[in-house]
Amino acid sequence: EPRGRCLIIAPWNYPVTLTLGPLVPAIACGNTVMIKTSEMAPHFSTVLVDIIRATFAEDEVAIFEGDASVATALLDLPFDHSFFTGAPAIGKIVMAAAAKHLTSVTLELGGKSPIIVDETADIELAAKTIAWSKYINDGQTCIAPDHIYVHNAVKTRFVELFCSHLTNWYGEGMAAKNA
Repeated sequence: EPRGRCLIIAPWNYPVTLTLGPLVPAIACGNTVMIKTSEMAPHFSTVLVDIIRATFAEDEVAIFEGDASVATALLDLPFDHSFFTGAPAIGKIVMAAAAKHLTSVTLELGGKSPIIVDETADIELAAKTIAWSKYINDGQTCIAPDHIYVHNAVKTRFVELFCSHLTNWYGEGMAAKNA
């Protein structure tokens, strides 16, 4: 939506998707954007800075590197919309800063993602998809499962299949970790 001046505070765990994902529609709608890259993804940050500065005039899309002090300074500015993905504690800081300027926000924060596997589930499919969703991106996904409740009738088979998928995907390293 056309909002005006937008801020994107990029996360470290999905820096491409969660920086360019909101950037593309923001500029397509005629917004200007300021991006704060994650200091935890320095190589990506370097590449993105080069791309953004070669592609856009600074008054269209400006990009900033640095630590939390840079993000804090940007949050003091009056934006029309802010986009943040990350920890709930930082989300509270972003929301409080936005409230001072009546800035609308899009927050995508980590949370609890329990899974229930009952005795009617397709155990093979459940084990495979749950293992994938837990370990994709080394488990650093906001909606990665954090609790799995498995019915006693299928628990043993579920655990066998779950471990089998991890071994198939990650090799003997998984077995060595459990030794």
